[in-house]
Amino acid sequence: MKTFTKILATSLLSGAITLGSYKLFFEKPNETNNNSKGITTTSALPYTHQNVGSVANAIDFTTAAENTINTVVHVKNVSYSVVSNPILEFFYGYQGGQQRSQVGTGSGVIISADGYIVTNNHVIQNASEIEVALNNNKTYKAKLIGTDSKMDIALLKVDADEELPFAVFGDSDNVKVGEWVLAVGNPYNLNSTVTAGIVSAKARSLDQSNSIQSFIQTDAAVNPGNSGGALVNTRGELIGVNTMISSNTGSYVGYSFAVPSNITRKIIEDIMEYGNVQRGILGIEGGELNSAAAKELELSQTEGFYVAKVLKNSGAEKGGLEKGDVILKLDNQKIKSFAELSGYINTKRPDDIINVTVLRKGKEKVLPIALSRSEMVTYEYNGLELQSIDDEIKEKFKTEHGVLIKDVTDESYAELKGKIILSIDGIKMKDMDTAKKILADKSPNRSTKIQVLSKEGKVEWYIFR
Repeated sequence: MKTFTKILATSLLSGAITLGSYKLFFEKPNETNNNSKGITTTSALPYTHQNVGSVANAIDFTTAAENTINTVVHVKNVSYSVVSNPILEFFYGYQGGQQRSQVGTGSGVIISADGYIVTNNHVIQNASEIEVALNNNKTYKAKLIGTDSKMDIALLKVDADEELPFAVFGDSDNVKVGEWVLAVGNPYNLNSTVTAGIVSAKARSLDQSNSIQSFIQTDAAVNPGNSGGALVNTRGELIGVNTMISSNTGSYVGYSFAVPSNITRKIIEDIMEYGNVQRGILGIEGGELNSAAAKELELSQTEGFYVAKVLKNSGAEKGGLEKGDVILKLDNQKIKSFAELSGYINTKRPDDIINVTVLRKGKEKVLPIALSRSEMVTYEYNGLELQSIDDEIKEKFKTEHGVLIKDVTDESYAELKGKIILSIDGIKMKDMDTAKKILADKSPNRSTKIQVLSKEGKVEWYIFR
């Protein structure tokens, strides 16, 4: 028997830190084209790889390095805080304080001649002022155009008195494991530092709770200050934006990670055209296959993504995907992991149509599916029908996060309909992905504590048993 008890409270959550960055450049004039967003990409020429055998120095990195360092900038963010004196406040009611500035640094990549720059969101987060320094020592004040905190990408703009050298986007889908790459950035304030390595892995996810992680992993040395800088191939094409390192010490110990250029470019184009990131979703839940999972599910297939649930009102439901399907390919991209699936989906927009190849009852089937807007897809849990919130709902409720209780299937929860869930078990609901992850991991016999916000601005707590 389900019961719930109303309680009173509020919750807070915050956190952020800055790491590093780096950037890059390349391209012959007759091998590039400019799209409608003003971002330069490579042409559709066949992608070729150099056969270097076992001799590392058979490849000349100098041209790519020389071009790239001129497109990578040093990003400085300045934030201000007031330091108070609690003793003076207590005894004398003193309300003043001393203003203190903090400076964080990282890297960025110029992506257009008129001064658009891509960097990491964490490099400029909470900045009161942003300044960028070019390789020629010229400095400019930068304006923040937009951010995507989920993929840690930010877009800046400077008004320069001349056309700037810029990086040309390569096709990150064509990057091969074992391919030589260069990382360019400003680690430890060492400007225009170039390091070399190979692509160690693609579609790498470091946090299973983050449904959109799909990084390029490399062993090129990256350290604090490289964040936001460039990862380029030997032709000088930008194939990734360096974002993080895997380390127990905070410094480089062997592996670093970059947001693929195809995802980065799509985010930037969305910010330029729409002012925010347009994300399409398939509308499924499930997991990666391996020997153990295949045995449990009584499948012979050990690769692919198993569909355990098709979400209501989603493109997957309308396009004919079914529980028990195994997704093998999206268009021409082979799918072995959820990171590969989410990485490809994140290069698309709502209403884009993709061909999904599935294995169903031993036979392959291709289904054309139109991606849904996340706001249109609902998720059912314990008598509640949940939905993402859009900008209109955020403005109406005066909140930047949460999920909407669109409807209830249990009349005992009727008073919750139309309210916003701000947190579940003390975890801030950033979006529907966060809610689904938390709720999917709940065991049936455990209580669930949710914080909700009413249209009147009242914050309430409920406990479900």
